[in-house]
Amino acid sequence: MLDFRMETFLTVCQFMNFTRASEKLNITQPAVSQHIHFLEKHYNTKLFRYEGKKLRLTGAGEILRNASLTMMHDEMSMQSEMKKTEETEEIRFGATRTVGDVLMGRILEKYVRRYPDARIQMIVENTQELLSCLDEGRIDFALVEGFFQKSGYDHQKYSDEEYIAVAGPEYIVREKGLRIENLFQERLLLREPGSGTREVLERCLDAQNLSVRDFDRIMEVGSLQTIKELTKAGCGITFLYETAVKKELREGSLKRIQLEDFQVSHEFNFIWRKGSIYADRYKAIFRRFLE
Repeated sequence: MLDFRMETFLTVCQFMNFTRASEKLNITQPAVSQHIHFLEKHYNTKLFRYEGKKLRLTGAGEILRNASLTMMHDEMSMQSEMKKTEETEEIRFGATRTVGDVLMGRILEKYVRRYPDARIQMIVENTQELLSCLDEGRIDFALVEGFFQKSGYDHQKYSDEEYIAVAGPEYIVREKGLRIENLFQERLLLREPGSGTREVLERCLDAQNLSVRDFDRIMEVGSLQTIKELTKAGCGITFLYETAVKKELREGSLKRIQLEDFQVSHEFNFIWRKGSIYADRYKAIFRRFLE
């Protein structure tokens, strides 16, 4: 059972504010301060520091936060297992939208044929939402294409995927040696903030001192399928993983825009809370997904 003072510590980490943490926990602010002081004395280190008026975690505090989140997650998983009345395997996991829409149908079809009694719960969200679900114990593991802090999560690579610019079939390339700046006059069809697909583009542009804001027009769309349909219809250009548009490229309903200065690939990863006692179980499920 997670110590009540650790619960206080995690709540302060969530809000980075002692007053809001006390309100959330329904205890007094001095009690919150006392719990944090106890932990700092126990571990003989400072867990928080102030930068101006903002509360920040110290390096030691970040270590404790990651360990505490893993302990909380494992305890919730253990409670779930203890409540089981059957020997049926239960899997709770998440997938980012590209992974969920493109890959998981095939993976789960093979899985349920091989393990017909398995009880499976899969949620599809963007990377940042899935990381929150992991931290809060709502899922056990996730398949993501986005970035994550490797200090907080263990991981195994699922695949390397090429990330490309695509347009509708009527799109005409008017220049040789096309560079990404040549696309700025186009409407950019873009996933919502928190999406791994969007973050890959933002980081690539930032490395060239560019930004999505350099495009004349931007349309944010939370649906991968809608983005593909809009692109097919000539409503703009977009950047997606090649595996997400393989069928459309083959059929000719989408075309790749070859860019001189944009050759990008990114990992799809299977992740879980770092140091989890259930790591071997998660790895076994991952191996079955690959079968």
